[in-house]
Amino acid sequence: MAKFQKSQGQSALRSQDLLAFYRRVSQSLLTVVDVETTGSLPYRGARVIEVSVLQASLADGILHQETHLINPGVRVPAMITRITGISQTMVSQGVFPEEVWPDCLDRFETGVLTAHNLEFDYRFLQAEYRQLDYAFKRPVPEQLCTVLLSRLLLADLPSRSLPNLVQHFGFEVGTSHRAGADTRACWLLAELLLQQIQSEDEASLLQRFGRQWIRLKDAATILALPAKTAQQLLTEASIESRFSKRKNRPLYRRGDVERIAQERSGEQLSIQV
Repeated sequence: MAKFQKSQGQSALRSQDLLAFYRRVSQSLLTVVDVETTGSLPYRGARVIEVSVLQASLADGILHQETHLINPGVRVPAMITRITGISQTMVSQGVFPEEVWPDCLDRFETGVLTAHNLEFDYRFLQAEYRQLDYAFKRPVPEQLCTVLLSRLLLADLPSRSLPNLVQHFGFEVGTSHRAGADTRACWLLAELLLQQIQSEDEASLLQRFGRQWIRLKDAATILALPAKTAQQLLTEASIESRFSKRKNRPLYRRGDVERIAQERSGEQLSIQV
């Protein structure tokens, strides 16, 4: 299986490698986490005020879940209270970080660490453990982001935000933007999609993978070309594209990019022969 590169991310892998990765993950214990925080940037002082960790597998279902309100000794902004419903009073009655994080560590270091937008939660876990002088790190192949998985299998949904996916699939988990509910929602999403990975035949899954919209940088990695050269090649080949909503950057269908890469590989092989 291709080696995961942190700088590239899973979207830069070929479909066959992704399928092998997700089929392995589907057989694994998942450690699902969600954090609610005082802001989005831990390096600017944002702290975790609620955490939930859930462990489950497709074979056994939910094995454990625990949720903690945490009092890190910082102010809870009014905007965070509006979004989450977590007030300063609630946080002041929570447990201290040094009581929560050591107790959760064994779980976080077991199984495949999973979250919806894992990069966000992982960054905060690392920051909180740094506060306790511990370097928390999980190997990249032991990380599962359900945003990336949903982009792969639900490419044409208008939104893959967790609240919208909860509504789309009718998950009964409680109020969004609370760690316990969001952790359970993430598990139900992972369970649903990984069951499809397990049960569908390879050809059908690869066809679904091919509908994923990937960034130019990921397309360039698959094509083994600089980004500008890759963009020119895809444009000349009249490959379908669109622009991302947030950053207005070009996106391409995975299947089209991999087809072009295969054609280029065949051309290069014929030249060598």
